[in-house]
Amino acid sequence: MHNVTSATRLLDLLSVFESDERVQVFFSCTDSSALDEGTRDFLTSRGMLHLPWNEAVSHPFDIAVATSRGGDLHKIGFPLICTPHGAGYNKKLRREPGAGSREPGAFGLTDEWLVHDGRLIPSALVLSHAEQLDRLADGCPQALPVAHVAGDPCLDQLNAGLAFRSTYQQALGLLPGQRLVVVSSTWGKGSVLGSPQADVLRRALAELPADEFRVLAAVHPNAWYGHGAWQVRTWLAPLIDAGLILPPPETEVWKSALCAADFLIGDHGSLTMYGVALGIPCILGAFRDSVVAPGSPMQRLGELVPRLSRTQPLPAQLAHAAETQHNDPKLAGLRRSVTSEPGKSAALIRRLLYSWLQLPEPSHPATTRAVPIPSAPSTHGRRLPHLHAKLVSATVSDSSLGPSVSLERFPGALQRSWRSHLSDAHLAADPDDPDLRWPRSADVLLLPRERYPEPDAVKWSHFTARFPGCGLIAVEEADQGCTVLFDDDTRLRARWVDRPAWASFALAASAIHAWARMCPVRDRPRDSIRITVRAGHRLAPALVEFVPVG
Repeated sequence: MHNVTSATRLLDLLSVFESDERVQVFFSCTDSSALDEGTRDFLTSRGMLHLPWNEAVSHPFDIAVATSRGGDLHKIGFPLICTPHGAGYNKKLRREPGAGSREPGAFGLTDEWLVHDGRLIPSALVLSHAEQLDRLADGCPQALPVAHVAGDPCLDQLNAGLAFRSTYQQALGLLPGQRLVVVSSTWGKGSVLGSPQADVLRRALAELPADEFRVLAAVHPNAWYGHGAWQVRTWLAPLIDAGLILPPPETEVWKSALCAADFLIGDHGSLTMYGVALGIPCILGAFRDSVVAPGSPMQRLGELVPRLSRTQPLPAQLAHAAETQHNDPKLAGLRRSVTSEPGKSAALIRRLLYSWLQLPEPSHPATTRAVPIPSAPSTHGRRLPHLHAKLVSATVSDSSLGPSVSLERFPGALQRSWRSHLSDAHLAADPDDPDLRWPRSADVLLLPRERYPEPDAVKWSHFTARFPGCGLIAVEEADQGCTVLFDDDTRLRARWVDRPAWASFALAASAIHAWARMCPVRDRPRDSIRITVRAGHRLAPALVEFVPVG
């Protein structure tokens, strides 16, 4: 293993040995990566037997398997099988930066990485697609006799996981009708997180209605361990507070997220290539052309997938990607370039490894392992005692069934300008929020039940001096209903009829505020009415019953 990234890739391959008691696996770190922080913890937490590198290379093992070309692999004195590090061979990298004048080729397909002192390092070189044979012929022709096209086990696993899309969505915490946007970031300059001017994660959470979308960040392990997990979570803390799902890097949550995803915002990392291969509508939040190998599928991806526009609304860009990419013949060709042996990698890799072990294969067929279900949404968010400020856009309409209010909510703290999606928004905030800019500017004050347990005891005059701009106060009641106070001291009691799980007293309060703005005091009904509330265009409507009180 080179680092955690190569370790997770290695486990995809080693699953072919499951249930075979004839095979014992040991693990060793090459100690060659500047970003190997967390590797030992990865081993220990999984009970993986570890040998120091010097001991491992001197032991008479039957074979070795490596998913990265880094380190002194030439010191291994027994058969070495080398496999891809990601979705094929798409990056260019020098073993020693600044060495030589020749332009580096694809990492893992050139003699710089495959030959040492004139001797070929790998005994077998696994390729995921036949197109890589031509690039290998240019970069290291002496490796062609040991090359084996064996497909991509990770893509096979992802394709098999698409059948469980709804299972993964539920496990990730999505509500019915919500759509998932995966934002993937590789590491280093030019990645999504390495391009702060692109502002990708904040824009996704700020511009996409929170009731309709969830956003998950799939961050490369090298970024996590290069900066430290605490630092990454600290940088992203305001986004996590706003609902960002941030799974830890050593898990397989990113795989279930891709299976569940409706949209992908990516860069030049392998995860973007896998998402495009699955047919997920994609835009590029960043892309570092200078590190992409010429003639590789990743170079074509950078040419075919649109770049994120700073001036166009993000929802419109995602919608355009969904409309245009599904039937694009050039993208269809790109999808086919990730593996030329779809669904066959488990069988082909098992056959190769067992032939080098000189063991007969197990009698049962080699099968692709299912992507595990995430145990819980992984946010590492802070549980703050106050409600987060929301900017709420509302559309009110009337029908024979009564008033209807459609709401779109956006995190207030992430807005940096009043864009079109906020042109007529109202602000809903907690009066006890320590950040006073929110309650002092609020149109709607939200009073949670645990702090204001007696709605009838709450008076308008208690808040007018501190919050003069407020137009409505909502006090939470049982079952997410609320008592609403207006500035003329009139009250309404709202209760949900057949309340869905996603409905909250904050939604009811914003719906009443929007309805009240459209309905003058003199025209408000004296009897109970029903109003349809829709939070996000794809969520089922709920009914709130308004009962005048007091």
